[in-house]
Amino acid sequence: MHVPDVTIPSALTRLLTLLPGTPPTYVLAATLNQLVKRGILPADMDLLAGRRFEVQILDAGMSLRFTADTSGFRVDHSSDEADLRFSANAADFARMMLREEDPDTLFFNRKLMIEGDTELGLIVKNLLDSVDWSSTPIARFMAV
Repeated sequence: MHVPDVTIPSALTRLLTLLPGTPPTYVLAATLNQLVKRGILPADMDLLAGRRFEVQILDAGMSLRFTADTSGFRVDHSSDEADLRFSANAADFARMMLREEDPDTLFFNRKLMIEGDTELGLIVKNLLDSVDWSSTPIARFMAV
């Protein structure tokens, strides 16, 4: 499936920014935990433990903040600065997950911004590169 180069309309973005961020962050953390549990996401949780992450979906006006510990991912309710922040439009995140674009290409084309701890960013980028997203429910949903 080819993800079209579209952005979320501003009217929808205004609506999305009014909604609380916790429910979608909870879904993201639960999804990551399931991917780890099933061996699809080969994360070494010891390397990620104690770190704070933020995923900003720019065209949706959403910011998903979560943290990791040795047992998995959790919603981050703190106001502490994220150790690592990924920012992109929804379509670019979808392209990355469906392997239509790799994170390096998106980064060098300035469609994916990565800010924070450089070593942690490299660990997470390599982790994302190692996932076969086509074997996940996300890919099946996107193929519909």
